Amino acid sequence: MRMSVNLRDLFLYEAFLYYNPLLLVTIMVWFWGMNLWVFAQANVNFPKIFDLDQNHLSHREIWKCATWMTIIVPTSMTAYLYLYSNGEVTLAASQPVLLYAAFAMALIFPFHIFYLSSRYFLLRTLWRIVFPLQAIAFADFFLADILTSMSKVFSDLERSVCRMVHRQVATIAWFEADSVCGSHSVAIPIVLVLPYLFRLFQCLRQYKDTRDKTTLFNALKYSTAVPVIFVSALKYHVFPDNWVNLYRPLWLVSAVVNCLYSFYWDLTRDWDLR
Repeated sequence: MRMSVNLRDLFLYEAFLYYNPLLLVTIMVWFWGMNLWVFAQANVNFPKIFDLDQNHLSHREIWKCATWMTIIVPTSMTAYLYLYSNGEVTLAASQPVLLYAAFAMALIFPFHIFYLSSRYFLLRTLWRIVFPLQAIAFADFFLADILTSMSKVFSDLERSVCRMVHRQVATIAWFEADSVCGSHSVAIPIVLVLPYLFRLFQCLRQYKDTRDKTTLFNALKYSTAVPVIFVSALKYHVFPDNWVNLYRPLWLVSAVVNCLYSFYWDLTRDWDLR
């Protein structure tokens, strides 16, 4: 039995939600390979900068990974759309679940295949980001900075994994406003704020190690993102009058402060355009 046009539009949105995070990550991998190619052409010793071992991936190997991702992710998405549009709901629901499971297994597979040393380096760096109990290396804050730019990825990823865990894939249970996996979920701002907290704690750790007060001002930059995220999330959990009269002005002020501070810091500190 084929679904109606309106229902099909709803599930096109759902398919976008499941596959958008992995498609964006695929694009990032392509561009990371391009970065490594530019580094190689410019004779930049990036293995030393990132503290990589001699078995680090070249730009060709990065592009090889990106090519496989470019094939696998759209293929899974096409299978999901085809199966659901033809009434194969159970098979359709399995497609994003299998894809996410495959990506997770490929990342943590503990054997000497799929570039084990590089996967271990990535996981180790992520661990150091989450638990900054040691001196902050360049790779630590470089990857953490990338994570702060992935808000859309993390937002969609949280909702996707939530729906898989609660068996809401290829259903409309998530469409309810009070659904635990809906767009108003309290987990979304928590997921969004984590990369900024990671960078904040890294800056505090750097101050502990160096006593450089500049790192405290950098930590302040990341702290200004916290009220923007949480006050914005209040829109779905307070009465409309309270949002318009109280919380929206607070959100606008906090957003302006965050934008101006970040813009100033990027120009004068990160890019040294003074």
